[in-house]
Amino acid sequence: MTQDNPHLSRRTALRTVTGAALVSVAGCLNNGDSPGSGNSTPSDEEGIIQQVTVEGTELVIEYTSEEGVDQINLVQPNGELFGQQETAAGSQQVSFEIGTSYEPGEYTVVALSGEETIAESSSLIQPEIGIQDVGLYRNNPEKSWDEVYGDTETDRLKNGEAYVTVENTGSGPEAVVELIFTGDVPNPVEDPRGSGMYETEQVVISPGETTDLFSSSFPFGSESEEGMGCSPDGNSGQFTVTVRTQVGGDQVSKTFDVQYSGSTEMSDCEVSITEA
Repeated sequence: MTQDNPHLSRRTALRTVTGAALVSVAGCLNNGDSPGSGNSTPSDEEGIIQQVTVEGTELVIEYTSEEGVDQINLVQPNGELFGQQETAAGSQQVSFEIGTSYEPGEYTVVALSGEETIAESSSLIQPEIGIQDVGLYRNNPEKSWDEVYGDTETDRLKNGEAYVTVENTGSGPEAVVELIFTGDVPNPVEDPRGSGMYETEQVVISPGETTDLFSSSFPFGSESEEGMGCSPDGNSGQFTVTVRTQVGGDQVSKTFDVQYSGSTEMSDCEVSITEA
């Protein structure tokens, strides 16, 4: 991808001339198909831009080579040029690496033949992160704990480790950069050192992807002075899980009911978590 002129005006970037086909379409990104599914809607009557998809952190544009497409421009929501790609002979695809620092919003793909704009399409590229589930190590042995921590770590994690399942239902990639537990957990961490996720500063989630975040703060570990834990008579309360994202700059939270019963030792405690 080349970005030699990142502050070109929208007019310059589009190179629009009288009679050019200017058709707005979302391709795979907003036609009702699941993000990244590969399904598409033609972007114009001639079908010059055939589909626009997000694959991982790349925006992939497929076009027909029969119309003499020489260059593909990508214009940001603010009207400035994000990048431009010259097309290779016989090729029908170009891609732009948008990463996880892009500006969410409507992006415009412009196909050029020489100086003439021959097709244009618009696509909304915007992530949407939601928290789906929270669980403990000891209640979910089927999770890929060993792949994350290794065999030597698993015994000590059984008493306090938790996972948080998140899903990206939007149309753009997102990065989770912080995981926080607050409320009625034995070891609440409101401001974790680092990201709060095990040995990583961020977890990238592609459109349509669901993934598990593994905490490093041991929220269900040894009880802190102000934390809630087990007792022979039982305990109940609520806790909140918060994830902070990079692209949207959002803090997404979800609250859960929790019940503790059994021994005063967390290692022998029965913990039940349900959505609040």
